[in-house]
Amino acid sequence: MIVGGLAAFLLTGCAPIVDTRGNLPTQDRLSAVKPGRSTREDVSSVLGTPSSTSVFGDETWFYISSKTETFAFFEPTVLERKVVAVDFDAKGTVKGVRMLDEKDAREIQVVTRETPSAGKELGLLEQLIGNIGRFSDDAPTTR
Repeated sequence: MIVGGLAAFLLTGCAPIVDTRGNLPTQDRLSAVKPGRSTREDVSSVLGTPSSTSVFGDETWFYISSKTETFAFFEPTVLERKVVAVDFDAKGTVKGVRMLDEKDAREIQVVTRETPSAGKELGLLEQLIGNIGRFSDDAPTTR
């Protein structure tokens, strides 16, 4: 009896956690965005604030949503990721609305080099005893 209760308790602690994040507009809201007629203000009022915006080239707003599953202490697994991209022309009018998914994803090469910084790297012993003698009794204290 006790062993069964303990096993049930441990198994519920290992249950996967499903987490949904982001802002994915509904199909009804997306249909309200009309290419050639809707402006940035229209899109903002209908879809809300975008999750991200493009940095280079034509202006694009991205609405990103993802669903992940985390089991115990392991890395989260992406179950689903959807992206809605709203493209604008130079005048701020919607050029198009695109739905993106995993097929449209591209692998990004991460740069692993580090920028050197000025200063000295301290070892553990230097960090532990580095402040000895730096403080004097003449320093004002608050009481």
